[in-house]
Parts: sequence; C-alpha cells; structure tokens
Amino acid sequence: MSIKKASLTENGVKNGTSRNVLERCASVNEYFDIAFKNKVVTVDNMKVKLQIWDTAGQERFRSVTHAYYRDAQALLLLYDITRKSSFDNIRAWLTEIYEYAQKDVVIMLLGNKSDMAAERVITHEEGEKLAKEYGVPFMETSAKTGVNVELAFHAIARELKHRNLEQPHEPKFKIHDYIESQKQKSNCCGGIM
Repeated sequence: MSIKKASLTENGVKNGTSRNVLERCASVNEYFDIAFKNKVVTVDNMKVKLQIWDTAGQERFRSVTHAYYRDAQALLLLYDITRKSSFDNIRAWLTEIYEYAQKDVVIMLLGNKSDMAAERVITHEEGEKLAKEYGVPFMETSAKTGVNVELAFHAIARELKHRNLEQPHEPKFKIHDYIESQKQKSNCCGGIM
C-alpha cells in the first residue's frame, strides 16, 4: 500500500533563491522518518534560523513529539482542507501542545491545499473559528503553489525575533496584525509566495 505525506518545506536553494514546494514522499511499507529541514529567514536585516521538524501529523509519532514540544519555540499546525479527519485531529494536537510545550510557544494554524478549492470539505470560516477558539493566528496555504507559505515562515520568524529582542519601550509585535497586513499587501487572497 502506498501512503503519501505532504508538508511545507524548503526544497532547496537555486541561485540564492529558496523555493517552497510540496514535498511528497511515498512509502510502500507505510514507514516515514521525521523530516528535518533548516530554513533561514531574513527579518529586518537579521537572519533567523528556523529548524523545522515535520511528523506530518502521523499518530505513530505522537509519543515522541512530546520531546520536540518541550524545546520548540514555535509550532505550525497544518490540516488538509480536503480531509475532515485532518482538521478534526487539530484539537488533539493542540491539547498535547498546551500540556507539553513551553507556555510562551508561538502557535499558528494553517489550512493547507488552498489550491484544491473544488475538493474543499473544511471552510475557511471553520479554520478561523478554531484558531480564534485557541487564540492562534490562522491562514490558508498551498504548499503546491506556494501561496502564503513564505508569509507563514516570515510571521513566525518575526514573532520570534521580536520576543528575543523585545525592549520595554517598544510596542509589542502582534503576529495576527502582521499576517493581515501582509495578506492585504498581496492583493487579498493571492497570498505571498
């Protein structure tokens, strides 16, 4: 039986330009390793290195993810807008995150596969409602086309940078506001690639 996993990762750097694409991995024996990638994002002329650990939401990794949560500064939770079970699992992941992760961990909810609107089973509004319930930023992405992928990484990197360099006299960085302003700059729903 062939199973595929999909994740937002950097596929490589060509001539100094990174390309975010859908990474597709197939396995005959249904076994997947936890994927690990490094991504460097520039925020206000400062380089922020993101280490990305991807379990693709697989239940078999639930026991080892607790160790990753403890040290994580940010977590991107993705669900597939074309699969209700993927969305339904988000609550369980959030429960574990709140139990095992640092109290100040940055969490972002992403509805992936926005390019597959015809197959959509989870509405944008359902994603927004869940994100508001947990007080986390939300956006829809397409790992295939790149829509909002860079924005997600930049928003997380910017939040982390501001937290690490926060000065008492500076206004607090608001990740929700940043995401909305960047989406508006990119002509509403077209996204940042």
